[in-house]
Amino acid sequence: MTTAEMIKELCEQMNISVSELARRIGQTPQNFNKKLKRETVTLDELKAIADVLCVKFEQAFILPEMSAIKIESS
Repeated sequence: MTTAEMIKELCEQMNISVSELARRIGQTPQNFNKKLKRETVTLDELKAIADVLCVKFEQAFILPEMSAIKIESS
């Protein structure tokens, strides 16, 4: 699943349009849609999405012994 697909699924489950999400993170819908199409959404934008939707965002490297190095937003 691509980042854009994940964001669209999140919007669907949270009952919010992608355009409204863009406005909530301080972007125009047009600019944000371009980022989704190009797959250029940044880590900071993903954190902002999690913050405005009150969900947890987690990104991690899982090492062979199953320990993880994580970036989290709550």
